[in-house]
Amino acid sequence: MQSRNKVFDDIGQLMTNAMGVAQGARQEAETAMKSWVDRWLADRDFVTREEFDAVRAMAQKAREENEALKARIEALEAGAKD
Repeated sequence: MQSRNKVFDDIGQLMTNAMGVAQGARQEAETAMKSWVDRWLADRDFVTREEFDAVRAMAQKAREENEALKARIEALEAGAKD
């Protein structure tokens, strides 16, 4: 009976070790894939979300300034016609 328990203990330990190795391999594969994706994206010159939002805000401000200037010019032209 004692030898049978030892066999089961050994099998259990082997399975536990195999799961640890598999988990380590999974983490290593995830790290490698993330690194590869980061390099690929960096090579493509994609902009970050922060950069995109900053440019969008600048464009919105420029559009508002253009509309204000257009209204001012139209008011000045209307005053010059009088």
